[in-house]
Amino acid sequence: MPLLHDHTSSSNGATAPTAATSLPFPEPSGRSALPASVLGSVVLITAIAPLATDMYVPAFPLVGRDLDASATQVQLTLTTFFVGMALGQLVGGPFSDRVGRRRPLLAGLAALLATSVACAFSPSVAAMMAARLVQGFAGGWAMVIARSVVIDLTDGVRMVRAMNVVAAVAGVAPIVGPLLGALVLSVTHWRVSFWLVAALAALMVLAVALVMPESLPVERRHGGGLGRLLGATGEVLSSRVFGGHLVVFAFSMGITFAYVATSAYVLQSMNGLTPVQYAVDFAANAGGMTLAALVAARYADRVPARVFIKIGLVATGAAGIILAAAAVWFSMPLVAALVGFFVLMTAQGLVGPNAGALASAAVPDHPGTGSALLGFLQWVMAGTIAPLAGLGGEHTAVPMAAIVLVLTAASAVAYRIAGRRQAHPSPAADTAVRTH
Repeated sequence: MPLLHDHTSSSNGATAPTAATSLPFPEPSGRSALPASVLGSVVLITAIAPLATDMYVPAFPLVGRDLDASATQVQLTLTTFFVGMALGQLVGGPFSDRVGRRRPLLAGLAALLATSVACAFSPSVAAMMAARLVQGFAGGWAMVIARSVVIDLTDGVRMVRAMNVVAAVAGVAPIVGPLLGALVLSVTHWRVSFWLVAALAALMVLAVALVMPESLPVERRHGGGLGRLLGATGEVLSSRVFGGHLVVFAFSMGITFAYVATSAYVLQSMNGLTPVQYAVDFAANAGGMTLAALVAARYADRVPARVFIKIGLVATGAAGIILAAAAVWFSMPLVAALVGFFVLMTAQGLVGPNAGALASAAVPDHPGTGSALLGFLQWVMAGTIAPLAGLGGEHTAVPMAAIVLVLTAASAVAYRIAGRRQAHPSPAADTAVRTH
């Protein structure tokens, strides 16, 4: 399939070709061969973590009552999960670069299953925090290795398309999670939500065992100890193309969590929507994000990924201006909130998946390490931005709007840096800019 490219200049200063371009690094065996069963497994593995995050959120008051814990302590069970997610991705990706994907992925999913059961049986909030930390670590470990499988088996346009599909389908999880959690509460105990996560993990263990091949051949693995691991991380971070798109990817997650942390206050407390009305709007916004990612996947062979990112950043900036003006001068009227949030979240479906795909394309020799850094910074941003965006509480959305504008401006700078010409680019970095 021809690889189309951004019409920005290539990073070596030459005019980018308009025809299909052969990759300047050796084509590994099995590239561009991603069976639907493997892609489906990756999508479900990627969705487990948001489900584990969101499904028991509606039960926070009941969790606090049953475990004799304060609201702050219950909230910390979510924070420890985010910390575990970040650390699991940081460690799991480079580890799988050394030993392969299949066995570490099976181990991570088995650990996710075990820790989900431990959460279900937690007798105290301290035990819950510890179980959630390890559960997050196992989930992050599995997610980063699953994404690395996609990078192992695809390249170019096919990788961009696959990453958009993963993001689009996994984007349904934040919608399904709270609704499924509320359904669980309506018919049974909050602990059942963790049994559901355990059941999903068991299903994924079975799926990986049956359909997931070892995608990283021995000759492409990186041996060595801690020094080699740190060297790979330094090599990945030295890529300007990777670093620029890494920032865009992570800040897109920050913008998303600024919305998640404040939308309930803005729409319910400040504008009087009922919980059902809020759930409908939340679903519509997530649907817009999912649709945008699917559109980008559908036209990945016709429209360069950087064009989608540019459109998404412009739309994000416009939404940020609408939200900021409404928050500062008009106390956030409902119509401004509805329009601003929808445009904001739809735009993230164009920004995040494509930035992540281009970052991964820039470091093909270290796919696990690249995915690890993407996932680590993504969840660090989630854990950092959410409380900052919520500083306005029920009274103002100014902190949220300010965060959106600042992160969008920083993303625009990083986007330009990632596409800037340089005199002696690495082959992989040149490919990431030129063919996308």
